[in-house]
Amino acid sequence: MVAAPKTALIFDFGGPVLLTPFELRHVGERDLGLPAGTFAWTGPFAPELDADWQVFQSGGMNEREYWAYRAREFADLTGEEPTMKALCGHLYSGAEEELVRPGALALLRDAKAAGIAVGALTNDLTSFHDQAWLDRMSVLTEFDVLVDGRTEGVYKPDPRMYEIILERMGIEAEDAVFLDDQPVNLAGADVVGLTPVHLDPVDPAPGFRLCRELLGLPQE
Repeated sequence: MVAAPKTALIFDFGGPVLLTPFELRHVGERDLGLPAGTFAWTGPFAPELDADWQVFQSGGMNEREYWAYRAREFADLTGEEPTMKALCGHLYSGAEEELVRPGALALLRDAKAAGIAVGALTNDLTSFHDQAWLDRMSVLTEFDVLVDGRTEGVYKPDPRMYEIILERMGIEAEDAVFLDDQPVNLAGADVVGLTPVHLDPVDPAPGFRLCRELLGLPQE
């Protein structure tokens, strides 16, 4: 028997919707007037070249700790504050269409047009971005519900994070697809009964296709 389509979609924001900092290193270098390749961290795009990323992926540090290292390197290089807000202010200085995945925007809008509830569940939105940047990102207004771990004081993969957004969206876990780029967060979603879908930033199309299949949406 074919399973009924899911009726809700929850995005992680940074990675599935926004391009990752790794994909925007050139924007930051451009904004700062730095030579291409100055930001040498590569994350999932060349994990063999990024020892800290390997440690993170093996469980030796969490994602916030990984980015704390990058922020300190950025501060040493530029003299600016050693924060992700300062670094992301340059990485994400481009126009919105330069920063958002077209496949994510199409999926979000197609889901809403089909009457599917759409939320965003992110760990560090207000840790990484200032209010002026948030105000100019029109995509944020398209989610029915947005939950930020920094605001809540709890972070994925803690089950409470998933429970918060399920309650605010008024949905059951078994009815929702959860899209994230980090395996640890997908494992947390699976624990609470969400249907996890991996979005690989290196090749995002399969993740978007699977979401469409699970939601009963036509493929692009």
